[in-house]
Amino acid sequence: MSRILSGPLPGPRARAIIERDARVVSPSYTRGYPLVAESAEGAIVQDVDGNRFLDFNAGIAVVAAGHCHPRVVDAIQKQAARLIHMSGTDFYYEEMVALAEKLAEIAPGPVERRVSFGNSGAEAIEGSIKLARWATGRDKIIAFFGSFHGRTMGALSLTARKAVQRGGFGPLIPGVVHAPYPECYRCPFGRQEDTCAVECVKHIADTLLKTIAPARETAAIFVEPVQGEGGYIVPPKKFFDELSRVARQNGILLVVDEVQSGMGRTGKMWACEHFDLVPDILAVAKGIASGMPLGATVARADLMTWPAGAHASTFGGNPVSCAAALATIALLEEGLVANAARMGAHLLDRLRDWPARFPTVGQVRGLGLMIGIEMVRDQATRERAPELRDRIVNLAFERGLLILGAGENSIRLCPPLVVTREQCDTAVETLEECLTAAV
Repeated sequence: MSRILSGPLPGPRARAIIERDARVVSPSYTRGYPLVAESAEGAIVQDVDGNRFLDFNAGIAVVAAGHCHPRVVDAIQKQAARLIHMSGTDFYYEEMVALAEKLAEIAPGPVERRVSFGNSGAEAIEGSIKLARWATGRDKIIAFFGSFHGRTMGALSLTARKAVQRGGFGPLIPGVVHAPYPECYRCPFGRQEDTCAVECVKHIADTLLKTIAPARETAAIFVEPVQGEGGYIVPPKKFFDELSRVARQNGILLVVDEVQSGMGRTGKMWACEHFDLVPDILAVAKGIASGMPLGATVARADLMTWPAGAHASTFGGNPVSCAAALATIALLEEGLVANAARMGAHLLDRLRDWPARFPTVGQVRGLGLMIGIEMVRDQATRERAPELRDRIVNLAFERGLLILGAGENSIRLCPPLVVTREQCDTAVETLEECLTAAV
């Protein structure tokens, strides 16, 4: 399949489906542009009118092995023909055990692990919250401004990205406080690079842990190794060094949210590996099963000792999802993580001079195939340009390239990990056209 546009967008069938959607589907869903998908393969998505698009969203960083990878499809079909559901909460089946063994094996750090399964990233975070409180006997939790951890009530209490995500849903769970995330290029403390990172942790240690989240009452710090919805922000290693030190000194668990950044997206299996960061608890979802619903809370074995009935899920660890995950992980280990590293490096090389070439590009940043492009009105002041970002996203759609925004003013590039060099070059050339047309 290749990128082909056969007519105006949206086409007639797409318009009809969008009209039906408007009558019956929740208006809370965020649709950036009128794509009505019908089929997909690799990094190409076809809509209901026959238009083919190059997908640099990967279903919101989900289809790690690409759309409908033959080996993932085969694993799903074979498993569905044998056993679709039995509920691992109450019974046993080998697929759940095999996936838990694999996740324990590949989790970062030389630590014994146990795994609890859910259906999504939000559920992986919910399990992490519950486990952190149960294991420590403490109730306070520290998260970061700009973070997105999910929309269920516990995960939403940690989320601090947009007012609309939290507005009208209070009271949220008590005991959650937020700290500045090291957006070093736009430091909240007016510092630069490592100094900014140190100041962010210093705020936790010298302010939060001594006032509203006393150290003896704080169960965990939840952190994204690369802040996803916040704008694809990559902190310096110094931030995680200091954060780990403060957590260890105070008996606070470090919970790393790898829902978007994990499963090979950054060119390593886990983004935290770039920073030599070993989490106490790891939240995993999105790319784990290349499109099947699955989430996992992967914790130190000595922490996950809660009693039967303390936490479970009817559908979490479903046999079909587990089969898809095992096939996906095999593909990642056989070469897709390495491809993410290669293609990410190639993309960053192509994008590196954009701030010099395009006055509306403030910064290009990222790891592997998790790349953010910041749009600004003025490079000197770094004034954010969200309207310009949104216009570029729509111009790209009109040219057959699927991208999305992240943060207030950044474009995110997160294609499937099967993406080719030619597809990367096509995406770059298309975006260059959009940048020129948008101003």
